[in-house]
Amino acid sequence: MSGNRTINTNKILLKNTFIKLPNLFYTKQLPDSIPSPHIWILNDKLVRDLGMDLTFLQSKEGAEFLSGNQVLKNTNPIAQAYAGHQFGYFTMLGDGRAILLGEYQAKDGERYDIQLKGSGRTPYSRGGDGKAALGPMLREYIISEGMHGLGIPTTRSLAVSITGETVIREEMLEGAVLTRIAKSHIRVGTFEYASKFLGKESVKALADYTINRHFPIIEDSKEDATYNVYHSLLQEVIKKQAYLIAKWQLVGFIHGVMNTDNMAVSGETIDYGPCAFMDRYKPDTVFSSIDTKKRYAYQNQPTIAMWNLARFSETLLQLLDPNPSKAIQIAEKEVMEFTQLYQKYWLDGMGKKLGIFSLKKEDINLIKQLLDLMQKYKADYTDSFFQLSRGTTEQLEMYPAQGFQQWLSLWKNRLSSQNQSEEEVKKIMQQNNPTIIPRNYLVEEALEAAVKKQDKSIMKKLVDALQNPYNYENIPLPYTKVPKENSCPYKTYCGT
Repeated sequence: MSGNRTINTNKILLKNTFIKLPNLFYTKQLPDSIPSPHIWILNDKLVRDLGMDLTFLQSKEGAEFLSGNQVLKNTNPIAQAYAGHQFGYFTMLGDGRAILLGEYQAKDGERYDIQLKGSGRTPYSRGGDGKAALGPMLREYIISEGMHGLGIPTTRSLAVSITGETVIREEMLEGAVLTRIAKSHIRVGTFEYASKFLGKESVKALADYTINRHFPIIEDSKEDATYNVYHSLLQEVIKKQAYLIAKWQLVGFIHGVMNTDNMAVSGETIDYGPCAFMDRYKPDTVFSSIDTKKRYAYQNQPTIAMWNLARFSETLLQLLDPNPSKAIQIAEKEVMEFTQLYQKYWLDGMGKKLGIFSLKKEDINLIKQLLDLMQKYKADYTDSFFQLSRGTTEQLEMYPAQGFQQWLSLWKNRLSSQNQSEEEVKKIMQQNNPTIIPRNYLVEEALEAAVKKQDKSIMKKLVDALQNPYNYENIPLPYTKVPKENSCPYKTYCGT
């Protein structure tokens, strides 16, 4: 790398273990140079949590690094190759506007990718400009940090930098780069790419790397001669996805584009494009402008996750067993376990949202009755559980309805049959029902002020409030307002 594109510092140390894989998994690639890098927002708390040098990142050199205008000396930035099923159809993909700068070891010993999004064209750009606009990058910052506050595994936003460029979409927009962290950017689509184009040895190399990086418990069991580590890898990835999707459903989060290239094997939420949170409970809710057939609707997310995992299992078949028929049987059995795992995580979460400590079979009907009532009366999903947690159900629009009154009576009787006190019930509910989520209107208000008025304050206040969504001692009441039903449904876009 040329000297004028590198920073010689020991303030932040990165390495890149991904390049130990066969070189067809990536392309060495520098981010684009940009005219005028400037940090728009820096996640100070995340910087401190990671143990990074805050003073360096706040400096001019820090802005050069976070924007990709300069890279750290002796590092190997890359664009990763992967494929994927997009809306059910297989296609070759890759980092079309992202560069992996390297991996940072945090003070807790965990390793994190540091990746730039919107950093210019790569060999995988497929005709795109590789750039990003400020609005979509700030949107990912808000929602990913909101997801973290909710306790949902997620990639996180380290910074958003403006570039001094304009990008052309439907209009001329201010250019920006998002710096995000993730446990890794290995996707189901990465395995699909290896299986389709590179062959068994490359799949094995990728699987071994994934086990070493994310599932050391599997690595520790290798000494058992009868133990198949790739079978265990499949089990662990399925378990993590079941947990993740249950967490999404419990807070009404809709990803929008659950393509296989948007499913990280680490079990983190990744790629916040046309995502949003459901307001009124409507299971077939879709926000994405391109999901015209509702493939990725709220109610379909568990089924799609299982479909994606079936694609993942197919990539491992040759490693599961030398006998193809037996390998397929193993894969099918494990993928079918997803539904049971998901139901376990979801029901456990729903029980906690309703203050039920030990679920019984009849509680499933109690949960279903509430959701049916919410759908019938177009009740707000988050607000319904919020008011239940506060003991202020009279504020709900459906409160006077006879059906809801009957349900309340059944629910209260169920709670009284437990050994736990009212205070214990209230506590577990408030630990699982957020007071605040990144509601669509709140996000749009913040972006409107930030992008069009250069006012950062609204976004910063929102992000701060999203850090403590389960704090009932200091409820951010202005953010709990339920939006009125709009005759024009809310739409989200990919931002590409």
